[in-house]
Amino acid sequence: MTTIERAGLPSTRRAVVERARELRPELAKDGPTIDSTGSDPTRNMRLLGEAGLHRINVPTEFGGLWDGGLYGGWREVMEAGTEIAAAEGSTGQCWATTALVARELFGSALPSETKRQLADEIIHEGRRLVASNAETGGTGRVVGRRVAGGLVVSGTKTFNTNSGGGGRDLACASFALLGAEQDVANAPRHHALIRLDNPTLTLAHDWDNMGQRGTYSQTITYRDVFVPDGWHFPTHPADPYFLCAGMLLHASLLQGIGEGALEAAVGYLREVNRPGMPKFGTAANDPLMHRQLGEMSSELAAAGALLLTVASELEDPGLEVSADEMGVRGFRAKVASTRAGLDVSSRIHDLTGARSTANRYRFDRFWRNARTFGSHDSLDAKNALIGCYELSGKFPPVSDYFRF
Repeated sequence: MTTIERAGLPSTRRAVVERARELRPELAKDGPTIDSTGSDPTRNMRLLGEAGLHRINVPTEFGGLWDGGLYGGWREVMEAGTEIAAAEGSTGQCWATTALVARELFGSALPSETKRQLADEIIHEGRRLVASNAETGGTGRVVGRRVAGGLVVSGTKTFNTNSGGGGRDLACASFALLGAEQDVANAPRHHALIRLDNPTLTLAHDWDNMGQRGTYSQTITYRDVFVPDGWHFPTHPADPYFLCAGMLLHASLLQGIGEGALEAAVGYLREVNRPGMPKFGTAANDPLMHRQLGEMSSELAAAGALLLTVASELEDPGLEVSADEMGVRGFRAKVASTRAGLDVSSRIHDLTGARSTANRYRFDRFWRNARTFGSHDSLDAKNALIGCYELSGKFPPVSDYFRF
């Protein structure tokens, strides 16, 4: 990828949100094709890179807009992510993946010169990042061993969202770093940055799910991949507020998909102007349509308000609220946005009618996207965790409710 030409980088975090909002109609154009072909949102990701939106996920010391603590600017990250996901769900998830991995990398023990190179690539070349962590259904633990000048990584990761760009994009792969005793069970967790064009990688191209089809969440096998020193780092203890941050990022994706579904339905109704019942003459005069649209709009607005409120609270570096309480607030926000996204995306055909089911619209993609990502972890389990906290006043072990 060559250096991106642009009029100028966004100079504030609010400018990042505004650019995302302005790009939304253009990003939405590729939605039906991405869904029908299951293709990587290559053009959309290029447009986001050209707009310099990831400057919000690079620290100010490296030329970015991120300051004020680990989650500085998190509200604006949520706002931008929601706008992108509203345009096209897979694009939203790919963008969010780079955002989350970038935050992890700049908070790691990587050398300053590596971070500076990463910052330059992310801001100026639209570099995409992959969270290469999942091993469920694979061949066992991915492992690494030290060699002269670096280490070697071997094994299979079964879920690699945002890997469809290939080339010089980077997978941040986690693994068990073996010692002399070769004890996998007790080996410390480590991370390595690996270019997707490395010839010792095997990309399976096996992502073919019901929704979020453009995330390209394929399987990747690492076959004794050499990673030089300076491009790997030990996993640091998880920040106690990370759970809240992750839930909010997930919530923004479901929130965006719901908002995109409502926008698509309203646009169609304005153009066709066909009422639900002939007695009303037009959609503009149909009070039953008005009522349903108002209900869906309010549901999304309420969920979105909770999402942004909790994100604003999380940004405060002098946070007075406990990590447990913030974790529960993050879960509540995800529950609210998941319910809203699923509800709205499943109801729009009640308004748009049978003609809107034509494949040229692919309005069903909104529900399939929401349902696919909403299945990431159980809504009932999240509610059960929240309810346990309400009764006991204590945050229960997350591993009791979700598999990792």
